[in-house]
Amino acid sequence: MRFTKDHHWMRAEDGFVVVGITGFATAQLGHLVLIDLPQVGDSVARGDDIAMVESSKAVSDITAPISGDIVAINTTLASSPELANEDPTGDGWLFKMRVADPSEIDGMLDAAGYQALTGGAGNS
Repeated sequence: MRFTKDHHWMRAEDGFVVVGITGFATAQLGHLVLIDLPQVGDSVARGDDIAMVESSKAVSDITAPISGDIVAINTTLASSPELANEDPTGDGWLFKMRVADPSEIDGMLDAAGYQALTGGAGNS
């Protein structure tokens, strides 16, 4: 699993990359009430605003952690956005991507690096 400084996580699965937001991020945001995801087939560049989460505290944009094509979205989040709070690295995943440039992963944080960034708050 890899992490960004913007509190996204990524893991390889079935030839694609699964992307979500970390437990640290969801704890900071509070109870999620709406998640607006990208469309399957969208091509995105790292840093593009591609999704939005709304919580009891704030509305936040989600940026693409890596360049590629969206191949699947977690449609369950439309009716149950709280899954991203309850199980951020499991059932609360946001979308899956086909990676355009695998070298973009090289600069991302590993679990220890992410824990150091968050003051040891963890990566779940």
